[in-house]
Amino acid sequence: MNGTRGTNGVKTGSGTSRDGFRVGLIGYGLAGSVFHAPLIAATDGLVLDTVVTSDPERQRQAAAEHAGVRTVESSDALFERAGELDLIVIASPNRTHVPLAYAALEAGLPVVVDKPLAATAAEAEALAALAQERGLLLSPFQNRRWDNDFRTVRQLLADGALGSVLRFESRFERWRPRPKGGWRESGDPADIGGLLYDLGSHVVDQALALFGPAATVYAEADVRRPGAEADDDTFIAVTHANGVRSHLWVSATTAQLGPRFRVLGSEAGYVKYGLDPQEAALREGLRPGADRSGWGVEPESLWGRLGAGESPQTGGGDPVPTLPGDYPAYYAAVETSLRTGAEPPVTAREAAAALRVLEAAKLSATEGRTVLVEEPR
Repeated sequence: MNGTRGTNGVKTGSGTSRDGFRVGLIGYGLAGSVFHAPLIAATDGLVLDTVVTSDPERQRQAAAEHAGVRTVESSDALFERAGELDLIVIASPNRTHVPLAYAALEAGLPVVVDKPLAATAAEAEALAALAQERGLLLSPFQNRRWDNDFRTVRQLLADGALGSVLRFESRFERWRPRPKGGWRESGDPADIGGLLYDLGSHVVDQALALFGPAATVYAEADVRRPGAEADDDTFIAVTHANGVRSHLWVSATTAQLGPRFRVLGSEAGYVKYGLDPQEAALREGLRPGADRSGWGVEPESLWGRLGAGESPQTGGGDPVPTLPGDYPAYYAAVETSLRTGAEPPVTAREAAAALRVLEAAKLSATEGRTVLVEEPR
């Protein structure tokens, strides 16, 4: 890829396409077709050029959903055209993330990788070092930093509305009593399946983004459903270096869902139920418009409540307008980084920090003890 180095040493793309930077997308399953492809296509300055999938039905789907897109059957075929592309997006099964990211970086291409970036923090750090050496963008897709409720919590913290935060509770719970099967629920460690690395990647990343590095981790991970092979009901307790405690739940076996967030401070608390609407909208085929008006907006009936001394379920607290969810902001920031060399929206070293917590949680759940999280020297 032709290009120059930006102010942060990141190589900027050539952008020789008339419409913007040309993107090769590896994988057209749930992540590729529902999240990445629509958001790439909606971003000014990015062009979905090629989709990699060996499934004929998914090839037809990609061609029907994105006019003019090319499809190829293998990543090798994509990398043979490396000089015609400006960005690779990896949305394939977890076990392929690290080898494909290496291949893209060694081909001189910036890369976005769906979460989790890797199975271990050491792998993530090695990828980060290679990207830095080559002067290339490497960014994990942590889209839920742009969830409506997370954006709202971040704003409340910035405004000091809660006082000093004492405890942060985050739940990503579902009721799926029967396993679906597939690699996401595989017990093979090479597949990096289970909820600890799937939904856990989100809730841990959010907690670290809000409250900084983890000092200790305690976790419980269970396989509850008959026929399940990987953890499907997991709890993670993080004590941050600044003293805040994060209690994080991820589950497929929750018959009654708890609040998505409960944030307790010295002056007030905030409680929010319900999931950000963007995933459901994308699954239904809806797409963000050029001005994003109406995108990620939820009805007033779902707003969280801020107050002290009484449960929001009995009318306690005041409703807080939920900020709109904004997944398009992630790829807009990627485009800016490619064009200017600015820092990417999420860094590989941030992913490594989250992976250290996930590794500590896995060890804690196995050995039944609290684990110290050591930052790299």
